This record gives sequence, C-alpha cells and structure tokens, in this order.
Amino acid sequence: MRMLLRVMLVAAIVTGIVGVNSLVAADASVDIKTVMEKAHKSGLLKKVTSGKASDAEKKELCELYVALAANKPPRGDVASWKSKTEAIVAACKKVAGGSNDKADLAALKK
Repeated sequence: MRMLLRVMLVAAIVTGIVGVNSLVAADASVDIKTVMEKAHKSGLLKKVTSGKASDAEKKELCELYVALAANKPPRGDVASWKSKTEAIVAACKKVAGGSNDKADLAALKK
C-alpha cells in the first residue's frame, strides 16, 4: 500500500512539472489574451504584488510574462513593446528569486 502511494505521488509530481513547463513555454505559443487572463484576470498578479503568493505562483507569473515578451505587439511600436516587457520580466525574475523590494513589486504593477 505504501509503495502504491509513493508511486502515485511521484507520478503526480512529474505530471505537474511537465504540465507547467509545457503550459508556458518561452516562445509565442501562449498568446497575449491567455497571458492576460491567467496573470491578471485570475488575480495572480495581485497575489504576487501583495506578497501572498507562493514560490510556485511567482514562478508561474514569471513564465507567463516571459511568454508575453515572446509575442509580437498587436499594434504599436515593436521597440516599445520589447522594452516594456523586458522590464516586467526582469522585475518578475527578481521577485520570483525572493526579492520583496518595493521597486520590483511596483514595476510589476505597471
């Protein structure tokens, strides 16, 4: 019985890791609308900026913003899009790395 529980636990962990990695790749396979729904409408960004998010949630937000940066802007200047998304990704990586600096948290809100 214990062996079965261990096997099921390992399978669940592997499935979770593979699922998260395939869900948000560092390319444009995740469109802007999906990123906005998962990061903003679900309340994930608010949870991270309030300091109530777990490390996994911070990492998820960061992966979503990396995917956002890989997309092309729907309109407007590509250079502006790149500079703004790179700033968000940099701040998110700091926060996911454990920074609780107010400047980094504020940069995520912009």
